[in-house]
Amino acid sequence: MSPSSAGKAEKLGYTNVKVFHDGMPAWKKAGNIVTSTAAFLKESMDKDIPHVLIDVRPEDAAKKEHLKGAVSVPLTEIEKAKDKLPADKKAPIIIYCSTVNASEDAFKIVRKWGYSNLSYLAGGIEAWKKAGNPVQSGDLPTTIVYVPKPRPGEIPVEDFKKIAETLPADKFILDVRDEDEAMQGMLKGAKNIPTQTISVKLAEIPKDKEIIVHCVTGVRAEMAYLTLKDAGYKSRFLNAEIKIDKDGKYEITKE
Repeated sequence: MSPSSAGKAEKLGYTNVKVFHDGMPAWKKAGNIVTSTAAFLKESMDKDIPHVLIDVRPEDAAKKEHLKGAVSVPLTEIEKAKDKLPADKKAPIIIYCSTVNASEDAFKIVRKWGYSNLSYLAGGIEAWKKAGNPVQSGDLPTTIVYVPKPRPGEIPVEDFKKIAETLPADKFILDVRDEDEAMQGMLKGAKNIPTQTISVKLAEIPKDKEIIVHCVTGVRAEMAYLTLKDAGYKSRFLNAEIKIDKDGKYEITKE
């Protein structure tokens, strides 16, 4: 992965050393570490996207200062916390600490339990504060509550397939993956504008058509959908995994 590609991935919320050609799903399935940036977490909070935030520092440190919405599960206790985590293995879980080693140790423990949207906060709480984000003090909850919300704007898979196959004149397929990901293959008629650049490239997106957004897993597509919605666009997004080959053929997996 080139330095420029690494920068793009970081802007998308991931700060891994490299990314597989098959994208983030392949990286995760290979058992590699996944991290999220403070900006990615802040956007998830601001847009009220359901997630689980776990503070794995010692209890006294967590009480002194912590992130809003965090649950305290110290690293020394996390091995026994399996039953506390959501039954939904797709629940977005972000771990944070004050050291990389502790974050990675906690990540490796939780990953063994099969969570597919697991990451830890790159730079920990210090990176969060350095970005100008607030912290709180006082007791933290110790019980994890994850309530997935209905996804406004989600398009049924069959509707997405029909649009991808027929390319109606009143629809516009927007591929919000990283440019390097899109180079591996795109849907016929789609336009690639990475999620992090949409707000400055709205002029390239028609307002007289419904915008149909996709990424690889649906996470970035949902963020793009919310940006478009705020800008007054009619839009829906694919909340599913999609793989696209160089010929534009695709496979969609909806868990």
